[in-house]
Amino acid sequence: MNVQLFIPCFIDQLYPTVGFNMIKVLEKAGCTVQYNDTQTCCGQPAYNAGFWGEAKEVCHKFIKDFEGADYIVAPSASCVGFVRNYYGKLFDNSSVHNEVKALSGRIFELSEFLINILQVDNLGATLPAKVTYHHSCAALRECKIKDAPLQLLSKVKGLQLTEMADNETCCGFGGAFAVKFEPISVAMADQKINNALAANAEIVISTDMSCLMHIDGVIQHKKKNLKVMHLADVLASGW
Repeated sequence: MNVQLFIPCFIDQLYPTVGFNMIKVLEKAGCTVQYNDTQTCCGQPAYNAGFWGEAKEVCHKFIKDFEGADYIVAPSASCVGFVRNYYGKLFDNSSVHNEVKALSGRIFELSEFLINILQVDNLGATLPAKVTYHHSCAALRECKIKDAPLQLLSKVKGLQLTEMADNETCCGFGGAFAVKFEPISVAMADQKINNALAANAEIVISTDMSCLMHIDGVIQHKKKNLKVMHLADVLASGW
């Protein structure tokens, strides 16, 4: 199966290991992985900031960069959810309307691709740690992803998963929200961290590095004894 990678901006710039680990996981699952190095952003930051015209230009490039790909897989439900749910609005009744419709059916977040398309849930990973899982807003609400990551984590040897309180509640990031409403954003992350610690977790895991970046920032600032890991890093552990 041929797979095209889409690597989000912040993973490309700040957490490239997540992208490399996703390649390891997909190749172990039997995929032929390709990376188009002309790719850029999906357009979400500009769109959310209200610059729809500029966003449309970036989105149009995304469409062209990934035309003809069998499947597009990304380590970010946020980016996947944006392409699925908002490209149709931007390009409604346009010359690329049909391309956008097809695109939304070919792009997947990593965990849903492994479970729903490849039907693989055991990658042979090992991680002896007490963990808890954060359901990102984008995964849960925009991509309807809930069980797939948990199914994958249940197969990781040595991993002890404990559900924390309010694990479906927003972490407070929300892109520009964290900048515009910093006190509220930090308080929401602080609550998430306290819930994770109350569950005796050593690590918080999620499908979205954007959430984890925000949570980890508050962890570092408040010097809490807690770590964060992207799902791809977990699935690539121990082998």
